[in-house]
Amino acid sequence: MGRGKIPIKRIENQTTRQVTFSKRRAGLLKKTHELSVLCDAQIGLIIFSTTGKMCQYCTEGYRMEQIIERYQKVTGTCIPEHDNREHLYNELAVLRKETRRLQLSMRRYTGEDMSSIPFEELDQLEHELERSVIKVRERKNELLQQQLDNLRRKRKKTAICTAGCRNTERRSSISREEWKLSQWSISKLWINSLSLENQAVCFSLLPFLNSSNPISSSLLSPTFKILMSSIVPLQL
Repeated sequence: MGRGKIPIKRIENQTTRQVTFSKRRAGLLKKTHELSVLCDAQIGLIIFSTTGKMCQYCTEGYRMEQIIERYQKVTGTCIPEHDNREHLYNELAVLRKETRRLQLSMRRYTGEDMSSIPFEELDQLEHELERSVIKVRERKNELLQQQLDNLRRKRKKTAICTAGCRNTERRSSISREEWKLSQWSISKLWINSLSLENQAVCFSLLPFLNSSNPISSSLLSPTFKILMSSIVPLQL
């Protein structure tokens, strides 16, 4: 009784699938070798299992790289080396042409080589330069405005500091005048407690004490300081 035909579909059982792969791989390699020897054919065979393991066969006297390179040349998937160099030369020529064009364009903007420029391009160049000048002026004005704003802020800070110093100086001046007034009052009270003869002597030495204007620079005189240091200030 003959064997039944095995259906061609994926084997679900992993162990059975692996055993079948090993057997059929060996048979495929054997048939490939026979075909290569009997028919003098150049054969390259590459097999990858489901686990990623590679198995290959190559006709004796050849390397797998040689067979793959021959396949690429026949199918056109590999560009010959001289074609690649030609492509690079073409790209280099394009780059040189573009570089030359940009250099000529820069010379036009700097005012060089104007004789070869047609009228239409000159007119366009003029408009572009005018727009550039406007942008430069706007940026320049912007920077000047920033500098003016900084100067205004600095001047405002200086004015505030100056006003503060003046207020401090004014307060100091008021304090000095108050001190003069207090010293004058104390000295007047002390002199009034003296006899008339002693009062006459004090008034002769310090005539401003008999004045109705107590705020005088004479309060700071050495004579007055000696006098005040020799008495005990009276309580007002």
